[in-house]
Amino acid sequence: MALGDNAARKLANTTKTAPQLPALTPRWLVSLLQWTPVEGGVYRVNRVKGDDPVEVACGNRDERELPSTFVDYEDAPREYNLSVLSTVLDVHTRVSDLYNQPFDQIREQLRLTIESVKERQESELINNADYGLVNNAAPSQRVKTRKGAPTPDDLDELISRVWKEPAFFLAHPRAIAAFGRECTRRGVPPATVNLFGSPFITWRGLPLVPSDKLWIEGSDRGAGTTNILLLRVGEKKQGVVGLFQPGLPGEQTPGLSVRFMGINQKGIGQYLISLYCSAAVLVPDALGVLENVEVGHYHDYK
Repeated sequence: MALGDNAARKLANTTKTAPQLPALTPRWLVSLLQWTPVEGGVYRVNRVKGDDPVEVACGNRDERELPSTFVDYEDAPREYNLSVLSTVLDVHTRVSDLYNQPFDQIREQLRLTIESVKERQESELINNADYGLVNNAAPSQRVKTRKGAPTPDDLDELISRVWKEPAFFLAHPRAIAAFGRECTRRGVPPATVNLFGSPFITWRGLPLVPSDKLWIEGSDRGAGTTNILLLRVGEKKQGVVGLFQPGLPGEQTPGLSVRFMGINQKGIGQYLISLYCSAAVLVPDALGVLENVEVGHYHDYK
């Protein structure tokens, strides 16, 4: 007889991982947006009123009177108020006192909670009813697919709506796969580019950036429809910008703070986690949406 495994394990140290979060994603949209600090929690987008051209004299060689002109502004520009995502993390002091090795329980709880809040942030940037990108595209910037599945022609049509220095497409991974199938069927496999150490397929030089926060409606047995977005980004390009509040007490990353609220009479330590953010489309042609994108269409190859 010899010592068995079960008994021996009682004297052995087990190598552990930190808690893994299956819902964690790269959140490339947050990385690709240009972020603008907002004072006082309000961001006003001033636009020019109307499309009347400025009167300019050209090629005059005489002393005729020059035209007078001015550029008028909108009377009621839109103001974006920062939205707050917040939660209170509870950690019992008994847990943090007794079970704090090899991983710091408070640190791990904060890490997992902050990651979850940031995942929700990306979802709100895309889907929020007030400032989400899907809901803020102008009617003239919305196009529908020709036949359901996203084709090169459909993405070309979207590029024609956001033609002034577009930056990237944003799509659900299944929509990107559906586009890849349509390219394969036509014999035009899309090129790839490396960003952030990961490969992205491209169309007309623009990367298709995946995000599972773009919803798939009516998903049944692999079918369903979604949207594909095309963005121009940055204030200097009159594009889409992310908004955050700078200089928060307990700031961990731009717009996100963690503050210790104390220990209550039950011995529970509480931490307030707050993230302030929003997004703004500076001019209508900075954002286009391809609608009615079917993700469940496949081809038989013979």
